[in-house]
Amino acid sequence: MDNTSLFTKIKEDFSLPKKIDPALHSSFELMFSYPGVWAIVNYRIANKFYKNGFKIFAKFISGFSQFITNIDIHPDSTIGRRVFIDHGFGVVIGETAEIEDDVLIYQGVTLGGVSLSHGKRHPTIKSHTVIGAGAKILGNITIGEHVKVGANSVVIADVPCGSTAVGIPARVIKSSSKCD
Repeated sequence: MDNTSLFTKIKEDFSLPKKIDPALHSSFELMFSYPGVWAIVNYRIANKFYKNGFKIFAKFISGFSQFITNIDIHPDSTIGRRVFIDHGFGVVIGETAEIEDDVLIYQGVTLGGVSLSHGKRHPTIKSHTVIGAGAKILGNITIGEHVKVGANSVVIADVPCGSTAVGIPARVIKSSSKCD
């Protein structure tokens, strides 16, 4: 379990684009042109309330965030540190989705379920993964560390560590030695 404080995580969320995004030229831009950052920050606050039993208030925060950012993150999902949603419009992250650290997500990505049953029904995204624009990752599957998911791919099966997955349905076209 990550014992890092909420405020430390939020500070890290705001400093991350300054470190990794060459298109960011000022703090002003960060405050008004990066809905992905605001969505993650709002998620962190909603998640804290959700985990402490204030589920309706958490969903209110989540709904308000969705309204202002056009990014839908369920407050009970699990999102690690240094997750960056770049050009985030249309991103959907479902209730039982798990995202580890250092993940990059582009616009239009869905981490969705394929079942209405209770329990784990959304994907797990391991660290150091890049998910291309419009990709759909569906069901209780695992995307390994250091994976690249191509734009508009539909992933419905596990993807091994160090792979590149593209297509509909996605298939692994390349594997690296990062995981050996």
